[in-house]
Amino acid sequence: MAVSISVVLLLLILAVIFMRNCALKFSHALVCVLLGFFLAGSSMAPTIHSGLTATADLVSGLQP
Repeated sequence: MAVSISVVLLLLILAVIFMRNCALKFSHALVCVLLGFFLAGSSMAPTIHSGLTATADLVSGLQP
């Protein structure tokens, strides 16, 4: 578990750096995909899922 958290943090830092440089290449996109897979397998996945679900419910309830 400690190794996967370290990998998630490393991939998150790399993804932020790539996005801030506005130079997202294929290898950078691969890092972002790997970050998503590692996050999905971490203990933070249910929290992220419930946060995204709550945000989607809030947005869908807005009236234009």
